[in-house]
Amino acid sequence: MRLIAPLSRRRFLGALGCAIALGGISSGFGANWERPVNTKPVPGTGEPLAVIGMGTWITFNVGTDPLLRDERTEVLRTFFELGGELIDSSPMYGSAEAVLGYGLEKLGYPPDLFAATKVWTSSGAEGPSQVSESRRLWGVDRFDLLQVHNLVAWREHLETLFAMKEEGRVRYVGITTSHGRRHKDLEAIMRSQPIDFVQVTYNAVDREVESRILPLAVERNIAVIANRPYQGGSLINKVQRHPLPEWAAECGCRNWPELLLKYIVSHPVVTCVIPATTRVEHMRENMGAATGSLPDAAMRERISAYVRDL
Repeated sequence: MRLIAPLSRRRFLGALGCAIALGGISSGFGANWERPVNTKPVPGTGEPLAVIGMGTWITFNVGTDPLLRDERTEVLRTFFELGGELIDSSPMYGSAEAVLGYGLEKLGYPPDLFAATKVWTSSGAEGPSQVSESRRLWGVDRFDLLQVHNLVAWREHLETLFAMKEEGRVRYVGITTSHGRRHKDLEAIMRSQPIDFVQVTYNAVDREVESRILPLAVERNIAVIANRPYQGGSLINKVQRHPLPEWAAECGCRNWPELLLKYIVSHPVVTCVIPATTRVEHMRENMGAATGSLPDAAMRERISAYVRDL
């Protein structure tokens, strides 16, 4: 049972390195979840992080509708029950942060929450107030990870975020990009700035980051979050028109979401992937990829080739 407050617990577990952790939570989350959740260590600290996280782009932008907010709360509940930790959002995502805060409050702020959001404003001077507003919307004392969204005003924002980290007001600092954009700029920042996380697009079809970004992450001791695992839904819609190959069972995959996500997190450099969903049953499928064996190098190539050819 995870009875220790999240921050002190994480510092303690960080010394254990890469481990397999059971996702039970004292508030009742995970009580019926018996399969261990795969984790990977955050480079530099060794803190273990569940390999399947959760994104909120579009899916949590439901405004003040009470029915939709309660439905998203059930998605959150399932995520934590099945061992999830990292939730990623952004001020760019409309009402997503407010809806997250609503759900987290209803769930009593599960202690394994790894709260990650972004700074997204062209004005460096507005960064601190935007972070404060995000913190208010989430209802958290501080974030585990703050990221510069799509490199917007990154010089000014990184200066702010590094100062916050030095003061203990955030634990990790990162930068993000998506859709395979601005990789040259991303690489330059990774080489010159002491960031802890980088978030990039990576899936069985979009593999550009394998050539330079992922090797550089190893060299610079940077954790990697993979976004757009389903290409915004288009990839999962495409593959689900076809039967799951029988050989998917060799790496414990029972459905397409598990196969696509296990492909991503089986890359040695990827720390976590953040699929998004609006439905509890889809969250269960996503979190299925957090357990069991992962594809080896040969199986990874087989998955990618099969998906590309569909």
